[in-house]
Amino acid sequence: MALFLSIGFYISVKDDSSDEVLIKDHHTSEMSPTLPKNPDIKQSKISRERPKEGLSLLIGKKLSALEKELGRPQRIDESAYGYQWYIYNLDYSRYVQVGVENNRIVTVYAIGKNLDVAPFEIGQPVEEIFNTQYIDANIEIDQDGNSYRFELNDTDLNIRPVVRLGNVYVQLYIDKFTGNLSSVRFLDADTLIKQRPYELVYSGKLIEADEPSIEMWREIEVGEEKQIFDITNVLRVRHDLKPLLWDEKTAKAAYGHSKDMAKNNDFSHTSKKFGTLSDRLKSAKVVYQAAGENIAANYIDGPASVEGWLNSKGHRDSMLNKDFSHLGVGVFQKYYTQNFIQKWKQ
Repeated sequence: MALFLSIGFYISVKDDSSDEVLIKDHHTSEMSPTLPKNPDIKQSKISRERPKEGLSLLIGKKLSALEKELGRPQRIDESAYGYQWYIYNLDYSRYVQVGVENNRIVTVYAIGKNLDVAPFEIGQPVEEIFNTQYIDANIEIDQDGNSYRFELNDTDLNIRPVVRLGNVYVQLYIDKFTGNLSSVRFLDADTLIKQRPYELVYSGKLIEADEPSIEMWREIEVGEEKQIFDITNVLRVRHDLKPLLWDEKTAKAAYGHSKDMAKNNDFSHTSKKFGTLSDRLKSAKVVYQAAGENIAANYIDGPASVEGWLNSKGHRDSMLNKDFSHLGVGVFQKYYTQNFIQKWKQ
């Protein structure tokens, strides 16, 4: 039996607050008998057709269609899944990342409030979504003679369910504190299987992304650091807060901590070698009035880690703290660190 196991932890810490820990896990194994579908929802009354408008229409199209629709991106980032992220961050209200592989669009991550993510809307109440969409605990995919079934647990169903619309899969990230839709991720089947964001049971061949080289990992990490920074500011602007400024020294401290956690398999705010957040910021010669830190591990990518932090009070408080002025982000493979600081006023 093939087995895949990953565990993600989230902690937010400040000098004046206690740690908060959330744990989630998912695994992949060979196919077992199909579980019954949700009997409480009448599937026949809800359309599962692909939308006729919005960003989901980009899935499967060539790169030229993207540039015609959105223009040239502000930058292009590498990913760990074989596609490149085309980043559109000029306007936080229209922030979107589009994944392009072999000249075709395979995924779209949209969080800007003024984007067309039909049949959904950013900020839409979760009650509307559950009343108009078929939310299933089991998503089954037959691909090239192979069978895959994603099994969503209760937490998945409540804060990040997935919906199938035609040949497009839609991950819905719910902000549990507001009860509204935070962001949307559209994917084709292959990309969803490569990422494995939920427990996956399969028979046949498992579609997997190639392991990045050491050089490619650093390119991926730099891109995710920028994405986490951008998405954090999207959320701050959404909550009527000033966007944070990037601080390079703080980012180096954050990267060092992510790398230290990965190399030593020690998920903690306190490094056995480099000490506490205060110790690490002092070593990096960061001058600050107040500081905070969020860490995460084993999320599929930077955007997913930010949505995870958003749904944990301690981390959310750090990201939406009105007193913080600067942010440094450090990513090492699947370890993520945000270091927030408030600089001394001149």
